[in-house]
Amino acid sequence: MSRKETAERAFAAVEGDLREISRWMYENPETGYQEFETSRKIAERLAAGGFEVTYPAYGLDTAFEANIGTSGPRVVICCEYDALPEVGQACGHNIIATAAMGAGLALVPLVEDLGIRVTVLGTPAEEGGGGKVELINAGAFEDAAASMMIHPSPTDMLDPSFQTRKTFRVEYYGQESHAAFAPHMGTNALDAFVQAYLNVSTLRQHILGGDRIHCMIEKGGDAYNVIAGYSRSIWGVRSETIERVDELVPRVLACFEAAATATGCRLEITEVDHPYLNMRNNPVMTRLYAANSGALGRPMPTEEEVGRGGGSSDMGNVSQVVPAIHPMLGIDAAGAVNHQKEFAAATITPSGEQAIRDGALAMAWTIIDLAEEDLWPDL
Repeated sequence: MSRKETAERAFAAVEGDLREISRWMYENPETGYQEFETSRKIAERLAAGGFEVTYPAYGLDTAFEANIGTSGPRVVICCEYDALPEVGQACGHNIIATAAMGAGLALVPLVEDLGIRVTVLGTPAEEGGGGKVELINAGAFEDAAASMMIHPSPTDMLDPSFQTRKTFRVEYYGQESHAAFAPHMGTNALDAFVQAYLNVSTLRQHILGGDRIHCMIEKGGDAYNVIAGYSRSIWGVRSETIERVDELVPRVLACFEAAATATGCRLEITEVDHPYLNMRNNPVMTRLYAANSGALGRPMPTEEEVGRGGGSSDMGNVSQVVPAIHPMLGIDAAGAVNHQKEFAAATITPSGEQAIRDGALAMAWTIIDLAEEDLWPDL
């Protein structure tokens, strides 16, 4: 029996458990840095499968590190599990987590023979908070030879490049007053937000096609008949590279400042979260993953063939310090896309379960190829 057949057999023995965990995650979503039950459940299953588990890990309450193997190059398989507010597992992190578990568990019988170490790393708060950046800073990737993960999507894509993203909290401070008999005594912080939004909407006519600016208002007042003395919003600024984002950010900040001037409000701007960097896909691992996925019946088109996507991930930050890949696996979501409730529902259909299997085995087989062909120096 070949090593890949051994890995496939080991995966088959746990596939039912992984499907159950994926469904449980769908039914019990937990948001970033609050994934206490989820991270514990995953860590305990990996421990039962033979991994030596540290939980919590690296100073993060909902991170874990599961290791197997005693010597040789170390591969880190990133395991995301945070959900989104209101829409739950609408980015399919239940598939990501269980595919990562499946890849690791498939390699348990092989690590000593291959002379490798495998880490399944629990990485919280991808949707906001940048858990992987915290883990990079804490040393979780210091001796890693390679890192990988998969991600569900409406379509297959081998090598998504993602966008660099910076995030800002924008606060306007005005003066409350009665909206009916003394509006002239107020300074409207909600108007400042509205003006900022209009300014950015005007700016969008004059930016590049790959640029993205979007926001959410967190607070716009306390009562409809009180002039809002305070408003708060969150803004994301994205583009293809950190250099382009750094060109774009001053223009966006000028929109906020102009709104403050126009309304007489005081402005505070705070950069929040960590910047998410663009993804650098390692060509050796990309080639191997494509061949292995094709052998599983899932040919993987490139970003150039499919067309550039969007979105950002802190896996991009990982790829800047460790050779890495992040293939996207299409699931049948009946036209829904990531961050929609309908997409979340599709993660627990047969198509979603197939993505767990395809992602887990393609990653495990890619790691086997790296070891058998001793390709570590080429990464």
